[in-house]
Amino acid sequence: MVRRAREFRGDPAPTRPAATVVLLRPEGETFQVYVLKRAASMVFGGLYAFPGGGVDPSDRPDTIRTDWAEHLGVPDERARAIVGAAARELFEEAGILLAGPVEQPDRTVADVSTEDWEADRAHLAARRLTMTELLERRGLRLRDDLLLPWARWITPEFEPKRFDTWFFVALLPEGQTARDVSGESEVAAWVSPKAAEELAMLPPTRSTVNSLYPYRKIADVIAASSRRNAASPVTPRVEWNADGSAVLHVALPS
Repeated sequence: MVRRAREFRGDPAPTRPAATVVLLRPEGETFQVYVLKRAASMVFGGLYAFPGGGVDPSDRPDTIRTDWAEHLGVPDERARAIVGAAARELFEEAGILLAGPVEQPDRTVADVSTEDWEADRAHLAARRLTMTELLERRGLRLRDDLLLPWARWITPEFEPKRFDTWFFVALLPEGQTARDVSGESEVAAWVSPKAAEELAMLPPTRSTVNSLYPYRKIADVIAASSRRNAASPVTPRVEWNADGSAVLHVALPS
């Protein structure tokens, strides 16, 4: 990273919108987070991350809340796409579906690991099926109320690939089991935020884990999400010391 910062010249690459989901589950009196170790052949191989990825043109859910633009700091259409990408990536990479029956808005669908569900997930990942089509066919609606905006990070200008990434937190739905189904990871595990200190992570992932330290219970995280500023982006930058060394500086929004 320091080498790329030193050698950077010219205009920064454009950013691509992306979404990441920090999945939580209760563990005794506290909670754990779900992490994936990216395969060595992937971008950021060997590093731990949360399920997520870039926004796809098909990510345009209709039946979601109308206040996402305000929460995410972007126009309505783009906000819808980001929320749709978060739900889709969570299902594609972890097999977790944030959805419930249309006629029962407070419920979530249970086990989605059966053969027919796995076929739908594979079609979704291959872009032969959109999330909207999948939900309509099964009489479900997206439970976007279960996605809580947490943070927003923009890749530094000196990086050749840049993302404008929104981080969400979500509670593991009852009856569902997170599992590595994407084929893009070497390890999938539930860990406490404290235990995650030992895992190799990029700054946005590390900072997100650190931001969960003050909260003992999932209810505390949910309450804190309403006070988070997920519309103001964090953009790390390299600052040079007098001796030529460098430090990555991160200014978090208030």
